[in-house]
Amino acid sequence: MNRSWLICITFLTCAGGFTPGSAQLIFADGFDNLVRVSPAYYDQPLKNPMKGFTDSPDHEWANLRHRYFEWNELENDASDGMDKIFEVSDQKFQNGPENNLKFIPRLYLHWNGDETYWPADMTEFDYTSEQFQFRVARIIERLGEAWNNDSRVAFVELGIFGKWGEHHSPDPTLAMQDLTGQAFQDAFPDKKVSVRHIWNEFQGFGFGEYWDSWGHYQQMWGHGKGIADQNQDNQTYLDTYIGGEVAYNWGDSDIQPGSSPTDSVSDPIHREFIQNSIRWLHGTQLRWISDYDENNAAARAGAAELQKVMGYRYVLNEVQFTPKIFNGELRVALSVTNEGSAPFYYDWPVELALHNPDTREIVWQQTFNNLDIRTWHPGKNWTSPEWEEIDNWPGQAIVDGWSDESLGWGTPPAVNQVNDSFTVNLPDGEYVLSLSVLDPAGMQPSLRFATSHYWNGGRHPLGIVSVGGDGGGLLPDDFSFNEPKIDDSLSYQGPE
Repeated sequence: MNRSWLICITFLTCAGGFTPGSAQLIFADGFDNLVRVSPAYYDQPLKNPMKGFTDSPDHEWANLRHRYFEWNELENDASDGMDKIFEVSDQKFQNGPENNLKFIPRLYLHWNGDETYWPADMTEFDYTSEQFQFRVARIIERLGEAWNNDSRVAFVELGIFGKWGEHHSPDPTLAMQDLTGQAFQDAFPDKKVSVRHIWNEFQGFGFGEYWDSWGHYQQMWGHGKGIADQNQDNQTYLDTYIGGEVAYNWGDSDIQPGSSPTDSVSDPIHREFIQNSIRWLHGTQLRWISDYDENNAAARAGAAELQKVMGYRYVLNEVQFTPKIFNGELRVALSVTNEGSAPFYYDWPVELALHNPDTREIVWQQTFNNLDIRTWHPGKNWTSPEWEEIDNWPGQAIVDGWSDESLGWGTPPAVNQVNDSFTVNLPDGEYVLSLSVLDPAGMQPSLRFATSHYWNGGRHPLGIVSVGGDGGGLLPDDFSFNEPKIDDSLSYQGPE
């Protein structure tokens, strides 16, 4: 019998205080008797992997850490081997897996003034000799051996040259760019690498950007616009990340990004400016700005808004699934939109699972076929800033706000459709269907969708699947969810 009618049920409340929104049970021609669910939107930030605020320990949102490595602590003599690199890396990446933290390392030789960290058998400030060329190629190869397959490493900053490894004082020569760029590309086929000036250095290697003064009043014209041009010309942000740090200790930083991290996130003038810059440049992560006063209510509220904007943010618009399984086939369709500013940059699998409804124990699980979440792109062509002439360097700046035009994406984010079918062999009964994104390091749930349909441990319950029976369909109106932002149970597997 064909059933061409619709039942629409709206959940009013749910255990834990959530309002999951609407779910529809569809029996319509062409839908093959699928249940359609629109999981409730979660409007709070998420402490998702490899995005957002970076560096502050015990930060409410940050799960990225930046780590500097002094060359001579990894190798102080040509005779030093890999053991020191592994030992120092373990020390600086400690407590990562159990706390779901990942790291961004940078190697450097010179901090500032006379703070230098050259190996004892090399000459300070020698960036070009044959010895340097041999040793820099070797240390990069060794870093690749240590970090390329290390699940604790999110991204790698090229560093090495100039103060703080920021590629100035001195700049890397073209020859050194070619040598070290190729060495990093070879050493890190599985990690995203970033450099300091992607618009005019290390060209042709597909590297990302770490901007050391993000949003600074006097660097928006030369540096911010340089990144924007690179994105426009080469779509860099689609393949690798754009990030860095916000700086407060030089020039006209009081104008933008503000006098302090707390000022940046609490003052709407600064916060909206930074938010627009993140959208404009497709920013994934920022540090230093994370040092805001977490006891300041306005700062916490503003920071929450910025965390939502940085990087990816996957909205689960709709899920359709087979409520009753008689022939062993489970069909599932997803509709997902990335309302963030950047893609996710690694190929992490998406998993379906069926659970015992009483114990939450997983009784069946399988990943989607041919699904690549890296293709869930954000919008593009955010409203460009309006430039005005200023009397001091660099002669152009964003003086009043961002733009008089209406703010938004020139091209809104796409709605990504996923369809797949799965074979399920289970005893007759009813099971809870869940969705999750797995960290390949241990194949445990990690990356969360922006929905309050959430269970601690990183899974999103969506509905009931019946095997061999007449049940299945919507989650009951007293179904118990957990609060995503306070779940600290996620982890991944570190290196052996």
